[in-house]
Amino acid sequence: MNLSRNKRPLYLQIMNILKDRILHGVYPLGTNIPSEPQLEQEFNVSKITVRNAIKELAQEGYLEKGSGKGTKVIRNASLSKLSKWKRFTEVLVEEGHQIHKQLLRAEIVSNTPGTLPYQLFGERCFYIERLYHLDDRPYIHYSHYLSLQMSTIELTDLNEQSLYELLEDHGIALEKYRDEFAAVTASSHVEDMLQVKAGTPLLNRLRYSYDEQGTLIEFSAGHYSTEMHNYVVNYDT
Repeated sequence: MNLSRNKRPLYLQIMNILKDRILHGVYPLGTNIPSEPQLEQEFNVSKITVRNAIKELAQEGYLEKGSGKGTKVIRNASLSKLSKWKRFTEVLVEEGHQIHKQLLRAEIVSNTPGTLPYQLFGERCFYIERLYHLDDRPYIHYSHYLSLQMSTIELTDLNEQSLYELLEDHGIALEKYRDEFAAVTASSHVEDMLQVKAGTPLLNRLRYSYDEQGTLIEFSAGHYSTEMHNYVVNYDT
């Protein structure tokens, strides 16, 4: 896998990729992650780079390194700012599922007048399209819209990284989210991506993400094939 050669240290990029795999069930709780030589080969980096990434994850409580026994996953939930709320993907992973992300495209697009992206970002914006697979079956289709200034961000590999973590790596911290939900029939393109029959009702989640100044940074539309799995929100008391 090719990593970005920008100012972010390589070990932090690897750390974020490994953490994302843990949070999405690619490396299940209680199992070992690949060995250091395997990770060195996959990312084409030195031993010390891999060890620094593992060290960071161990300090955050995700991994435990045992002498001669490999490195085990001991936690697979993130530390959310909303301490009473669990991300939907975490709920799925806790149930034993695996989530795989697929980047379909990322480009500057022209918005159609009268549409919500046009109202939010004007004539042009940066568009990212992604597909989430639940146990290797298409499950969620995401359309992300961001301001044009975000198009300068290097998308090293959104198949492996969280978009929000990537924004944070570039100094853009998201502090407020607003979600809206509705049952809809999607476009033929989304239906094709999710491999559902025409006219199938889908759960539609619209998310507005703001920085600490209250500026809208990202708007996304997610379509969920809930015939496969209901959308779940768990709150810890």
